[in-house]
Parts: sequence; C-alpha cells; structure tokens
Amino acid sequence: MNLADVSLEDKYRLDSGRVYMTGVQALVRLPMLQHQRDAAAGLNTAGYISGYRGSPLAGLDSALHAARSHLAAHGINFHPAVNEDLAATAIWGTQQLHLLPDAKRDGIFSMWYGKGPGVDRCGDVFKHANYAGTSRHGGVLLIAGDDHSARSSAVAHQSEHIFSACAIPVLAPANLQDCLDLGLHGWAMSRYSGCWVAMKTTADVVESSAIVEVDPQRVQIRLPDDFALPADGVHIRWPDPQLVQEQRMHEFKVYAAVAYARANRLNRLVWDAPAPRLGIIACGKAWLDVRQALHDLGIDESVARDIGLRLYKVGMAWPLEADGVRHFAEGLEEILVVEEKRQIIEYQLKEMLYNWRDDVRPRVVGKFDESGEWPAPHSQWLLPPTGELTPALAARAIAARVGRFHTSEKMRQHLAFLRDQARSPTERLPARMPYFCSGCPHNRSTQVPQGSCALGGVGCHLMATWMDRNTITVSQMGGEGVTWLGMAEHAGVQHVFANMGDGTYYHSGLLAIRAAIAAGVNITYKILYNDAVAMTGGQPVDGPLTVPQITRQLEAEGVRRIVVLSEEPDRYGPRADFAPGVQIHPREDLDAVQRELRATAGVTALIFDQTCASEKRRRRKRGSLPEA
Repeated sequence: MNLADVSLEDKYRLDSGRVYMTGVQALVRLPMLQHQRDAAAGLNTAGYISGYRGSPLAGLDSALHAARSHLAAHGINFHPAVNEDLAATAIWGTQQLHLLPDAKRDGIFSMWYGKGPGVDRCGDVFKHANYAGTSRHGGVLLIAGDDHSARSSAVAHQSEHIFSACAIPVLAPANLQDCLDLGLHGWAMSRYSGCWVAMKTTADVVESSAIVEVDPQRVQIRLPDDFALPADGVHIRWPDPQLVQEQRMHEFKVYAAVAYARANRLNRLVWDAPAPRLGIIACGKAWLDVRQALHDLGIDESVARDIGLRLYKVGMAWPLEADGVRHFAEGLEEILVVEEKRQIIEYQLKEMLYNWRDDVRPRVVGKFDESGEWPAPHSQWLLPPTGELTPALAARAIAARVGRFHTSEKMRQHLAFLRDQARSPTERLPARMPYFCSGCPHNRSTQVPQGSCALGGVGCHLMATWMDRNTITVSQMGGEGVTWLGMAEHAGVQHVFANMGDGTYYHSGLLAIRAAIAAGVNITYKILYNDAVAMTGGQPVDGPLTVPQITRQLEAEGVRRIVVLSEEPDRYGPRADFAPGVQIHPREDLDAVQRELRATAGVTALIFDQTCASEKRRRRKRGSLPEA
C-alpha cells in the first residue's frame, strides 16, 4: 500500500480533492477556486482582496499574507486596507474596470472582509456601490465576522440588518464546506443579479477546522429560467442617474438574487414527514445548534418522520425565497424559527405567509410564542435576541413545541439535565477579568496623574476602563476623545486625556485629533505606539508609520505641544526627523510630563513608544530581536 504524498500546502496546492483546513484558510482558498472556475470557463479574470482585520476574522490577513505566492499564481492581489470603508471603496473600483478603455482582463472578482463594526462603518460605501452594481465577469463577496457575545468587541454585533438595509443579499454558512460552496455561489449570484453579496460568519464556523472538498467544479451553477432580466441588464454603467439605480435595484436586482437562490436550492428541505405538523427553520450557526439540540433530545430523522417534524435549512437569510418556504409550510400547524440575535428570517416568513392560503397558514413562533406579546422585564423569551444562541437554548425551545405531541425518556433526561445546569438570574459566577499581558506597555502608559481622567478607545488599552485608572467610556474606532467635544464647555474639569493606539491612529484616529483641534478644546491625546496591532495577533500596521512621522503629522495639524516617551530614548539620535520642538523623555517621566501637558491649553499629544511585550517575545523567538 503506497502512502499519499501529503503536504501542509495541499490546502492551497491541490487542484481538487479532500484537504484539512481551518476556517480562515478556507476563505483564503475560496478565491483560488473562483479563479480555477473562471479559467475553466475561458475567462481571463483577476482577483482582488481587501479589508480590515477583527475577530472572528482576526487571522485572515495573516493567512492571506502567508499564502501570497499561491494567490499570485491565480492572479489574485491581496491589499490590506487602511480601514474598512476605504477597502470597500477599492472593491467598488474593481467593478469599474470596463468603464475605462482597453481593460486587460475580462473582469475582477473581489472579496472584502471585516468584523461587525467594519460592516457598520461601511454602510455608505456598501449602499452606493451596491446600487451602482457589479460587472458581468467581476462580482463582489463581502465576508462579515460577527461577534455575537462581544467577546472581543465593545458592542455585540449582528450584520444581517445592515446588509438588508443596503439591499445586499446575505448568505449564511453553517460549516467550512458551506463557506466554500456558498462563497462560489455568492460570486455567481453577484454576477447574475448585479448585487454585492455578503456572507456572514461567526467564530464557531471560522475558528473551526475540518476536512473539506476543494474541487472547483463541485458547485454546479444554474442560472434561473423563470426570471426576466431588464433589456439593458443589471450591471454597472456610467452615466447612471440615482433614481434609475434605485428602480433597477428594487424592481430587478434583489429579485434576481432571489431567483438565483431558488434555481440553486440555497434553501432546502432536509427532513420531511408524511403527516407533518411542526417545522423548524434555521440557518448558519443556528442550524448547527438545532442539529445538536435534536440529537440531545433523541430526535433523529426516523423519529422526526414518525412524529411529523420537518427541518428546513436556509442558505440565504435575506432576502428569503418565498416559494421554498411556502412549500415547506404546507400542511404544518406551526413553524419554529431558530435564528441568532434579532429576527431576520422570522419577520420575512410571517410576511410571506400572512396573505397566503388562510386555510393552511401555520403559526410562526421564534423570539415570541403564539401570544406575540413583548416580554416584560426579566420574563422568558422563547428564544432570546440577546447574547449567544446555544444548543441548550435551542433544545428548550424545541422541546417546548414538540412536547405538545411527543415525549420520550431521552427528552425528559436531557431537559432534567438542562434544569440541573441552569443558574438562577441572581447567581453570579466568579469573574476573571482580562488584564494586560506581562510586560505590556499599557500597564504604564494608561496611568493618569491624580485628579485627571482619561477616555478609553478601541484596542488592548480598552482594558484600562475596568481597572483603577480613572479611564471612562469607550468610543467607536477613530472616535477616541471626540466625546469630550460635546461636554467640555459644561464639564467640571478643564482637561481630559484620551488613549489611542497607533493602529487606530493610522486607521482613522487622526480625524478625531483634527476635530479636537477645530473645536479648540483642552485635551491630551496619548498615542500608544506599540509597533503592532496587538489585539488581533500582532500584525503590523497596514502602511508606513513611525514615531517621527506621527510627530510631523500632528505638528502640521496644529497640535500645541508634542512629547515622546520611550523605553529607549537614546536610540533616537540627533538626526531623527522629528517635528520642531518635540521633546524626548524616558518613560519613567510619564507622570511629570502628563502634568505639564494637562496645564497646556489646547490639544497636546504624548506618544508613548514601547513595543508590545507579546510581539517582543515573538520576535525574539524568531531571532529578529536581541534577547533582553
């Protein structure tokens, strides 16, 4: 028996076959599969990837960097962006290729990535670009990473509602194979409908690993034969008046996406029963929660057939395809919608069934039971719209509906187990709050003098807000310190500090400093230069950024006084290109320097220059930094 020649690079190297990979590696391989499909179809296309890192997609840019040679072999350019909306604007540009003469390619298929706050930030670009449309052989796929439980975010996120507001169809993969299959469908749908297409991911999917099939021809695309596109098409053109774009979007493009989903059965019946009474519908991670809950309750396909249970898997959460769900609803007494966070499928399903065949219209429950009442404070939702959905929550909801006509010893045992595991609302578990790493520069840099307070922001230094450091509130990325503008005139204090990481400064933070200067307030920006985007794994800032450059930018904007504190002040020789008047101090002078800046009118800046401790350890391990 001969052993196969297996390599860690198989996930990118093999043209087809079964390979083991992680979620981010599947997203790296996805555009390569698209290029293989285009080449097989005789198309001369290129790929373009841009976005901004963030959990659960924190490691995607690192994986893309590591796979640059494989991407280049497929004509795919990865260009990490300064921030999310500029990345989306560059993606918009890929679809404008044929608005200029003598294009070298038939089209550019592109992929944007970003976490939930990045989706929020890009609403303006997404709406403009989606209304403008895609190119015939281009297509846009938006990979959104949602942090439902706010494990690494300032606020819990759910992206479907933002995308639907921008008229962007939303695909919902439940596992890594879905990421590949629905991703290819996403580009095909984008080309057919002229829409940008989103794919929602969560940590449970992206941060998993699995054996998947990477055959580029695994997905067989079927173009709809029951939908008529407009005579002039749905793709980008110029000139293109705004109201014409709106009409094309809402009369054709969204419905073309629905027709594509119907033709390719992106939503499908998985379990059926000869005498159905209850149907369960779910998508994405919620689909896995449902399957786990059914297993825990002792309900397999055979039991489901006997008790009259149908199961429907949704691959495109918005817009929901009506024909499929109406077929699913036929003969049912009730439908249970299991979805994460706020309702998106439940509302659409109710609308699609409301005026449809009154004689057979089933009840629809999900977040609410059949009473439809908003829960009073502290009352029990059927499926809560807050926090994170779990198999236990799904099991309780399923058991509550199935229990009306079926029970078993396995169900009773599992529900008893869940009751035993449940805690009362007043019971509090011991909390282990996150803290700075050993040697982290923020241990020192986020301290403020007695009598002062600081405003928090996005980054590792956000942890100062729950430490005894007089650091209060947070803002969105790039809004650090700007909350002071709204209250400075009426506040009892005359000055505040604002923490800002170097990555945030480069991303969008300079605009916040500019706004403070324009408002004429007294504030000191503490720019925490740790030489890495530490919160997401130690990536470099996506562009050139040095401490002298920052001082020159700040001086040009009108910052009154700039001081640099460094762990190694001597390494800046007399020829260092700082802005005029910049002072260099050792980091031990932090308290005295902050007191001086606090007494200076206007906007001042303190740049705390000390490399991230975790990044130092990584560099020493690689041999790129001397031992201490």
